[in-house]
Amino acid sequence: MSEEAVNEVMGPLDVRRVMAALPHRYPLLLVDRVESLTKNDKITAIKAVSMNEQFFQGHFPDRPIMPGVLQIEALAQAAGVLAVESMDLAGSGKLVYFMAIENAKFRKPVEPGCLLQLDCEIVQMRRSICKFAGKASVDGEVTCEVQFTAMIADPPKDD
Repeated sequence: MSEEAVNEVMGPLDVRRVMAALPHRYPLLLVDRVESLTKNDKITAIKAVSMNEQFFQGHFPDRPIMPGVLQIEALAQAAGVLAVESMDLAGSGKLVYFMAIENAKFRKPVEPGCLLQLDCEIVQMRRSICKFAGKASVDGEVTCEVQFTAMIADPPKDD
């Protein structure tokens, strides 16, 4: 396989393609589109942060900001799209599960009305285990950075 085939560049990908890669749906789908994706390498995705998000009702009513843990979830979902597309598993029903979250840092609040840019890169990929580095930003200013590990697996069996 050529280096070009391994690092195929894709994008932009609309929300339907994102939904083919991820099982998440409203209100927990936190990736609206993928700007670019280089298989086995990196992804840039976007979350349009709207005042209509359910979490703004309680976080915080007088000063709405996106919870930091949801910024990490958005980064993890973008990384999930990257992993699933890199392994050609879109539409397979495979799930991406967190295994570890490390070195999370929150730099700036994310408010309604902004476009949250989600940049993730694969640090290490071994079979079904992937380590990622992620950075969220608004207008070029970093809001959150984190490293995390995830596992790609079959969904739990129904009993």
